[in-house]
Amino acid sequence: MGIRSTALAAVATLVLAAVLPTTAATAQAVPAAGAPGDLVSVEPSAFHPLPGQWTNTRAWKVHYRSTTADGAPDVVSGTVIVPQDGRTGPRPLVTYAVGTVGLGDSCAPSANFPRGTALEANLIQQLTLRGWAVAVTDYEGLGTPGVHTYTVGPSAGHAMLDVARAAQRLPGAGLSADGPVGIMGYSQGGQASSWAAELAASYAPELKVKGTATGGVPADLRAVADFNDGSYGSGLIFMAAAGQDAAFPELRLDSYLTPAGRALVDFFKDNCVAIDAGIGSFKKISDLTTVNPLDRPDWQARLDQSKLGRRAPAAPVYQYHALADELIPYAVDRTLRADWCARGAAVHWETILLGEHVSGVITQSVAAGNWLADRFAGRPERGNC
Repeated sequence: MGIRSTALAAVATLVLAAVLPTTAATAQAVPAAGAPGDLVSVEPSAFHPLPGQWTNTRAWKVHYRSTTADGAPDVVSGTVIVPQDGRTGPRPLVTYAVGTVGLGDSCAPSANFPRGTALEANLIQQLTLRGWAVAVTDYEGLGTPGVHTYTVGPSAGHAMLDVARAAQRLPGAGLSADGPVGIMGYSQGGQASSWAAELAASYAPELKVKGTATGGVPADLRAVADFNDGSYGSGLIFMAAAGQDAAFPELRLDSYLTPAGRALVDFFKDNCVAIDAGIGSFKKISDLTTVNPLDRPDWQARLDQSKLGRRAPAAPVYQYHALADELIPYAVDRTLRADWCARGAAVHWETILLGEHVSGVITQSVAAGNWLADRFAGRPERGNC
């Protein structure tokens, strides 16, 4: 559900974001249309893994049409990054979802790529160096009006699939609608990528999805909340509650919060994960609520709406999780694997024996990329269920 900060690096990133200017860009209006994945606006952007670091890529910030968890139309922002390597013919496209960055609009990947302050930009660069295009969603409400619908799985899955559609429809990107597509994400991005994998066949059947690399997946939000209550990751519970409330206002989160609880959630809405992780740590739900909303049937029903494992991804999956993960219980992701396997999915499961939550996305990044490369090359994957 979140990223345990690589504390000093993350704080330094946020400081740099505050002092470095954004790349100048002029928005280009695109004719409005009504289908998911249609472009609403396009403007030139830039992709820098670190401040000022050059990459041989071209980037655009896009606003595109998507779909909320309940099926209503919305508009989401994101970034499309294409290597400028002279390649001809269909180029693989990876739709990529980042781990938790926070709820504030300034945390959005599209706001940080031009500054070189996006937390996963170096991992994304590994993909562009392979010659692959990458489309990165900002998720619903992150960088666009409203509160980010953090941890609302169906919305995130839609946003991932629709940014791939938008990338293929982007003039100048040179991406074919028939080109191979990979899905990738870890932590919050693992939830999003797993939802995209489950939804691809029904929601975006025209996409040529070849496989999904997903890790650290918060597949069962109620179990993850129980695990984090009062621990290092407790702030993520309140961030997730704010995200669910943003998607489903009838949940009335404020009515359950104490004044201190409301102040904490309001702070989260304007800030990013490096600060949130420290301030939100070691809080008990019972200390910041008058009644625990997670005990209420309406909250439980909405959280269960984001539960994964009820349908099998049509394309193969590379799924990985750290045995000592301190934020997302290993058993939660293991159960997802069992559910997918029981439904006939081709799942290649990897247990990370050394490391914890955040290190997993780093140590597995090359292996996950190599696995996707095999799928793009047409090599079969039967899984190890």
